[in-house]
Amino acid sequence: MFASALIIFRETIEAALVISIVAAATRGVPKRTQMIAFGVLIGLLGSGVIAGLTEQLAELAEGSGQELFNAAILGVAALMLGWHHVWMSSHGAELAREAKRVGTQVHEGTTGLSAILVLIILTVLREGAESVLFLSGMATGGAMSISDVVGGGLLGMLGGALLGVLMYSGLMRIPMKWFFGVTGWLIVLLAAGLSAQMARFLIQADWLPSLVTPLSSGGSM
Repeated sequence: MFASALIIFRETIEAALVISIVAAATRGVPKRTQMIAFGVLIGLLGSGVIAGLTEQLAELAEGSGQELFNAAILGVAALMLGWHHVWMSSHGAELAREAKRVGTQVHEGTTGLSAILVLIILTVLREGAESVLFLSGMATGGAMSISDVVGGGLLGMLGGALLGVLMYSGLMRIPMKWFFGVTGWLIVLLAAGLSAQMARFLIQADWLPSLVTPLSSGGSM
C-alpha cells in the first residue's frame, strides 16, 4: 500500500503544484474557479478512459501471452517512473514558472481563461494517465492486492490534495526541490522493484533464462 500511496501522492502533488500556482496568480479573476474545476474534472475523466482501455487490453491478453503482456505493462511502468524522475529533476522549476506565467497573463487580461482550462486539463490528464499506468503495473506484479493498490492510491491522492491546499494558502514552507528529490529517489527504488517483477514474468514465458536451475525430485543431493 505504501508504494501505491507514494506514487499517487507524488503525481497529485505535481498536479496540485500547477493548480495552486495558477489559482494564486489568477485570484480575483471572474470565473477562474469554475475553469479550474472544469479542467480538473475533464482531466480526471480522461484518466478514467485510459484506465478502462488498460483493463480491456488485459482482458484480451487472458489465456494468450498473459505473462508477456504483464511483463510489458511492468516494463513500461518502470521506464516511465525512471524517465519521470529524470524529467522532473530538470524541468520541475520550468513547469512551475510556466504555470505562474499563464496565471499572470490571464490576470492581466492578455490571455483568455481558456489558457487556464487547457493547462489544467493537460496537467491532470498527464498525471492521471501516469498514475493509472503505475497502479496497473503494481496490480499486475501481484505484490499487492487490488484493495491495497486502490487504498494506497486514495490515501496518496488525499494527501497530495491536502498539500496542494496548503501550498495555495501559503502555509507550505518546505523547499519543493528538496521534497521532489527525496520522493524521486524512493520512486527510482520502486521502478527497480517493478523491473524485477517484469523479469520474473519473462522467465515464466521462457523469454529469459532462469538464474536458478530447480532440482529434480529424483536427483541426488
